[in-house]
Amino acid sequence: MKLFQKNEIAFAVVLIVIYVVGSSVMQRVSDAVGIEFVAEMIFTAAMSAVLLLIIRKNRLSAYLGLKKPETAASKMLFYIPLILIASAAAFFGMGMEYSPAVSVLRTVMMICVGFLEEVIFRGFLFRGIAKENLTRAVVISSLTFAIGHFVNLLNGSDLFGNTIQVIYAVAVGFLMVFIFMRTSSLIACIVFHALNNCMTAFATGKILIDRIGETNAAMIFVGIQLAIAGAYLLYVSKLPKKELPAK
Repeated sequence: MKLFQKNEIAFAVVLIVIYVVGSSVMQRVSDAVGIEFVAEMIFTAAMSAVLLLIIRKNRLSAYLGLKKPETAASKMLFYIPLILIASAAAFFGMGMEYSPAVSVLRTVMMICVGFLEEVIFRGFLFRGIAKENLTRAVVISSLTFAIGHFVNLLNGSDLFGNTIQVIYAVAVGFLMVFIFMRTSSLIACIVFHALNNCMTAFATGKILIDRIGETNAAMIFVGIQLAIAGAYLLYVSKLPKKELPAK
């Protein structure tokens, strides 16, 4: 934690590098052992546990937004737009993409990913930059989060699908940071992020895909998600600002 005390931004960058590189390497380990997601699950769970210990030991929970939201759920529209964003494809079909055992591994991994990415990008990185410039913090933390998804190209993702994912991640990144600023909490962001990630394995969208093809369906799903995210962002941005907790 000496690095955190000396330079919060540098500490956040180190966490990002560890997370991105580690996740990429662990995917190759899972491929090598022949069990999907097993290495990634172990890595993300271990990193989450270590980060929680660091946060608790240094009393950073409130500072990073790991506390009850200060804005009433009713004013946040009970977070219903977030549920709609996460489940957009589910309205067009649900199913099991993986075996039950693999689905469990993937679900645990995705829950950990939701926690890690929110705490690292919206917590450590955003708060570190915000001390110098709030606008810069909003932009950099959101874009860095989105650009990080391009690493998936190195792991075999197709260019079109990855580009769509990055565009979606930009919108979600801005929405999450505004929710943090308006509620002084990352809890809703973490829950949404985990749910959104988990739904990708069960919300198949098969009904629409069978009719218009996977590419067109993906564009429609993302279009719906972007429209809801954009409208919700406009609403949230007009809510009163909250004073983010000091360390």
